[in-house]
Amino acid sequence: MKYVTAVWESDGFFLDPRAYLAELPNLRDQLPAGAWLFASDPAHYDMGRGNSHCVKDLELSGIQVATDKSGGLALDFAPNQWKHDSGLRVTYSGVTHFSIDYEHSIDWMPVDTVLLDEILPGEDGGCVHEIALTDANITVRCQDLEAVWGDTS
Repeated sequence: MKYVTAVWESDGFFLDPRAYLAELPNLRDQLPAGAWLFASDPAHYDMGRGNSHCVKDLELSGIQVATDKSGGLALDFAPNQWKHDSGLRVTYSGVTHFSIDYEHSIDWMPVDTVLLDEILPGEDGGCVHEIALTDANITVRCQDLEAVWGDTS
């Protein structure tokens, strides 16, 4: 990620979205509507207690890739039982790239959870959504995305 910091240190993860939040207002005219709406939600990076719409600690629960070459993709995230009231589904349109890169292994965690994410303008007018997980990084290049909080089952 370019602005968001999500790195493993000797005693845990260091997370810092402040540089991205400072840059985000400058990206408003460059991000597609859905991406802007999701990234600019005041709760998105608010890691304080009681914020059930912060992406941190959501659990990756499903990946649905379109098989008809439509460029559709959906990522489902289950709620963390101590933090979220509901899960999150991010649906991407016009996907041109999707990857999951595993970097390290934390065997004491049963599922990959979201550390933080970042959405930047893409080269073709779309956007690039990077999601740092506890064990991997997800990258999606697409035309736009829609993020909906609710039941993801």
